[in-house]
Amino acid sequence: MGIGDNYFFVKVTNKVVVHAEEPWNDHWLPFTNLDLLVPPFDVGSFFCYKKPSHGDFPNLLNTLKVSLSRALSLYYPLAGEILWNAASGENQFRCNNRGVDFIEAVADVELKELNLHNPDESIEGKLMPKKLHGVLAIQVTELKCGGIVIGCMFDHRAVDGYSANMFFSSWADITRSETTSMIPSFKRSILKPRCPTTYSVTINDVFALFEPPTKPDLEKNTSNGDDALINRVYYIEGEQLNKLQLVASENGQRRSKLEAFTSFLWKIVALSMEDSGNHNKLCNVALAVDGRSRLSEGDEKLLASHFGNVLSMPSGSKRSHELKGMSLSTIATDVHEFLQTATTKDHFLDLIDWVEERRSQPLVAIAFASKEMSVMVSSGTRFHTNGDVDFGWGKVVFGSCHVPSGREDCYVSTLPSPTNNNDWVVYMHLPMKHMNYIESHAGYMFKPLDSDYLKI
Repeated sequence: MGIGDNYFFVKVTNKVVVHAEEPWNDHWLPFTNLDLLVPPFDVGSFFCYKKPSHGDFPNLLNTLKVSLSRALSLYYPLAGEILWNAASGENQFRCNNRGVDFIEAVADVELKELNLHNPDESIEGKLMPKKLHGVLAIQVTELKCGGIVIGCMFDHRAVDGYSANMFFSSWADITRSETTSMIPSFKRSILKPRCPTTYSVTINDVFALFEPPTKPDLEKNTSNGDDALINRVYYIEGEQLNKLQLVASENGQRRSKLEAFTSFLWKIVALSMEDSGNHNKLCNVALAVDGRSRLSEGDEKLLASHFGNVLSMPSGSKRSHELKGMSLSTIATDVHEFLQTATTKDHFLDLIDWVEERRSQPLVAIAFASKEMSVMVSSGTRFHTNGDVDFGWGKVVFGSCHVPSGREDCYVSTLPSPTNNNDWVVYMHLPMKHMNYIESHAGYMFKPLDSDYLKI
């Protein structure tokens, strides 16, 4: 069995199911209220490594499978399934040790030849598994040069970026025969609602009930033409980030690099909309906010080991023509203001209570509650992926999230650079027309990721 085109060919050599090593008790584990805010779609991650200095590929595969089995004993919901629990009347984790699909493959391409700027060409359907069963699927591929790519696909309802990074770090620790730095917690009581529930009406500005469209959207075709959603990876030099931050802070208030970047992205997408004829349409931008530190309120250990989703998604909404005429510092003020609404302990406590009264209903971030143009921005620059996910072969040459084909939401993630601590790598899942506009008008900032930059 193989997957290929004129670029390169991938041959699947084996498929197995890896189960948790330790005995388990078959049981149900409910979603937390914050898990229920995440749509039921998949999210991926992949890690590229140079040729290991020791051990052949079959032995490395066996080592990975043994260590994965041990890791799944700690992260046991990942070895289960998400199924309907008739007794509770909702979907839950069935912790039954169904196991993780583990795919072994070889590819006739060298690491330096991978077009990582275009993961639709190099990663999707080749080095990234399709998750057909369970909560997690993994593919390990040996390249022609001896390099290795590990691709993982999760059900997003099980993990946010923090949790995924926790799992990868633990798996790598166990592979190196070291004690894992983090033991995951699946206690539901830590995110339980208050009694009685209470919340501010401002939650309605962040999340809403999801109402499926009553008729198909005939105005937009997301699978063909300029509206097709594509994936691209860029790097932004630290000097450009500093300049952007300086411009965004011109109103006298210092803005973070993330606020500055989000403001720039919001404006350039609006400019692209205006340029393509979508005059004065609504353009939304949302930011993913991790609630762990907010809910812990000084006790850093309280939620540090919690495995699952602890996110809020505040957003701003403006007409594209309005954004076109605004200065970057003015937009940055708006970004800062809507972001601040979701950075307190009270916000997350209110959010938990708000969901409790709506647990049986599908929920969605307000930015994605309509058909208007909306972009989610997530920051992964705080994750030490490049150093932590070391299976004993050395550091990651390049690691990134991956949005699988078929997802119709626009998503942008900032990631740490593996070669320069001041730079960012940016993963983008946007319509082709916006990506083309960004490359044409902001190519000085968004530079295509290549093997020269990665020094491979």
